[in-house]
Amino acid sequence: MAGQGIQRREVLRILGTAAAAAHFPGFSKWTFACGHIGNAALQIKPAEYRPQFFTAAEFPMVERLTEIIIPSDGTPGAKEAGVAEFIDFMVANDPDVKYGLRTGLAWLNAHAEQTDGKPFVELTPEQQTSLLEPLGFKDKARPGAEAGRHFFRMMRKYTVAGFYTSEIGYKELDNPALKFYAESPKCPHPGDPEHADLSSAHS
Repeated sequence: MAGQGIQRREVLRILGTAAAAAHFPGFSKWTFACGHIGNAALQIKPAEYRPQFFTAAEFPMVERLTEIIIPSDGTPGAKEAGVAEFIDFMVANDPDVKYGLRTGLAWLNAHAEQTDGKPFVELTPEQQTSLLEPLGFKDKARPGAEAGRHFFRMMRKYTVAGFYTSEIGYKELDNPALKFYAESPKCPHPGDPEHADLSSAHS
């Protein structure tokens, strides 16, 4: 399910949310986009992540869902960024969303069993995508799946937040804040010192 675009201003908003997770030492993959400020790169990460909220059966579902929402299509995706770790940490510290995500995972598993006769993680990638498309796309919505659509919206929101506030995801935006310069970059408009063209473009 590619095409999960996000505006840069939205990234700035969710950066504040993700900052709360930046100092958690238990992440094995997820690294805060601005972690270089606190020398996070020097911290020793555990070999494996231990879920704080999701059960051993639920966490692989969360991992697979994030991977489907932001796949590795030629560039690192949610899996490489450790987005499932971020989601688990955030949910563990937010009592308002615990019930909704847990019951949502149960709903999805029951839906998978009813539709294809297997738990969600045991379905083929094609079956998983087919199951999720009516939940993620309005024009494919089916009656009776409102609970699943609400759950998938929550998962997509957390996945996008976790990915674009990670070091891997933030680099995908090519944000200049992540770059280090030996000297201040020169103005990219040397022929227009008063930036007249730039002003007219935004008028």
